[in-house]
Amino acid sequence: MTTQLPATIDEVISRMEEIDRELDPHDGVACFNRVYLKVTKMVKEHVTEGTFKDGPFLERMDVIFAGHYLKNVDAAKAGRPVDMPWQQLFEARDNRIIWPIQFALAGMNAHINHDLALAVVETCKERGTAPEIPPVHEDFEKVNDLLASVEAEIRAEFELQIVKVATAPAEQLKHAVSAFSMSAAREVAWINATQLWGARNNPIKYQVLLTGMAGSVYATSRLILVPVIPPPAD
Repeated sequence: MTTQLPATIDEVISRMEEIDRELDPHDGVACFNRVYLKVTKMVKEHVTEGTFKDGPFLERMDVIFAGHYLKNVDAAKAGRPVDMPWQQLFEARDNRIIWPIQFALAGMNAHINHDLALAVVETCKERGTAPEIPPVHEDFEKVNDLLASVEAEIRAEFELQIVKVATAPAEQLKHAVSAFSMSAAREVAWINATQLWGARNNPIKYQVLLTGMAGSVYATSRLILVPVIPPPAD
């Protein structure tokens, strides 16, 4: 697998498809990758259809955003440490007591609650705009609307599976899964992006914010990935 990060959304999709082919379907990273691939294809479709007011900005942000995930995939494959927000997922990826939805949500937690704010800031810098300048926030919110259907689909599939193991531990698992919301995470990501943007010229404050984000994500993923009850057999 190449270590060069993608430059277009089509290249992002190709990399994710490559990861999907290479990994065991039960691998925790593969579980997240499948969901992320679906989301990325959907974003591409809406960029092509002109859903966003600034399609080029949104596409570039999507590519930069994906790059944060892909660089950690490459690091893990090369035997290098992954970034702190991703550590819980990559360390637990072979635990077969953890459900696919737990892996998927832990990946979303790392990517949305940490990487997304960075992607907003990096894209604004690159394109000479700012989070408060239209239509950056408006287009960001449109993605939220698109993701709502994906999250609903994931949870519906999980609920169908969990009824097969209706036990007390299963209730504990449902509680852990229900505690994470993709839309809420993106709302927090936007707040974090504006804070990082405000601190972009203050390296110490910027680093303090990043450290706080990483620590929070690490702790949340640890809770999401608590092994409770083995998933039903395929």
